[in-house]
Amino acid sequence: MEELAAIKFAEQRSRFFAHLYKIDSAEDIENLLKAHRRMYKKANHHCWAMRLGSEEKSKDDGEVGHPGKVLAEILKKHKLESHALIVSRVFGGVKLGVGGVSRAFREAGEAVCVQASGKEPSGD
Repeated sequence: MEELAAIKFAEQRSRFFAHLYKIDSAEDIENLLKAHRRMYKKANHHCWAMRLGSEEKSKDDGEVGHPGKVLAEILKKHKLESHALIVSRVFGGVKLGVGGVSRAFREAGEAVCVQASGKEPSGD
């Protein structure tokens, strides 16, 4: 596995740490999550999605708004076939609501994919 990009994104005092990885097997995700839990000890949620060939998995880690599904959609949109996208959220004291949480995870996930591709954000 290899880290391709990482970004920090803030929304209403919550901090989102998004990382995009190239992975070799589905087992890589557990090792990556262990590393994220060590790196971001204050994070309440470590939401993720991975695609490996035809296999696709995601996890919301107790967060509202189905951010795992949102991250999986981003991987599919960017045609990332052997990748994992992990976003760790450190709660900032302001509840974002279901729509706000989904939007924040989408923005963080999109930003890290755009950074990895070296392209400017398209705004869609």
